[in-house]
Amino acid sequence: MAKRILIALTVAVLAGTAVAQQQSGIKRTPLQKVEFPDGYVTVSGLAELPPGGSIGRHTHPGIETGYLLEGEAVMSIDGQADKHLKAGDSYAIPAGVVHDAKVHGDKGAKVMAVWVVDKTKPLATPAP
Repeated sequence: MAKRILIALTVAVLAGTAVAQQQSGIKRTPLQKVEFPDGYVTVSGLAELPPGGSIGRHTHPGIETGYLLEGEAVMSIDGQADKHLKAGDSYAIPAGVVHDAKVHGDKGAKVMAVWVVDKTKPLATPAP
């Protein structure tokens, strides 16, 4: 049963990723999924954003941590001051908190992120 849920979530995430890529020019590359800790799935991936690009406001049913590999971005996390990130900077976002990242400057940005999320829920949910 758990395996079926994970497969369904994977299909939903990949389908949503394909739509988002077409609409925003963002390239997302899933890297790895591990069912750990119990009740959660740990997912890692790369996101490449074009100049002026934005991830869009959303939440995750668990924490997100990340590392900016290239470029600059402004990370907006509800309840916190905006953070200007440059290559080499890392960030952490608490579970369920609305956030967004927007490319800063005239070059794109590339980020490696890790999510530890409730495996029964979608990886991300859009937020107003």
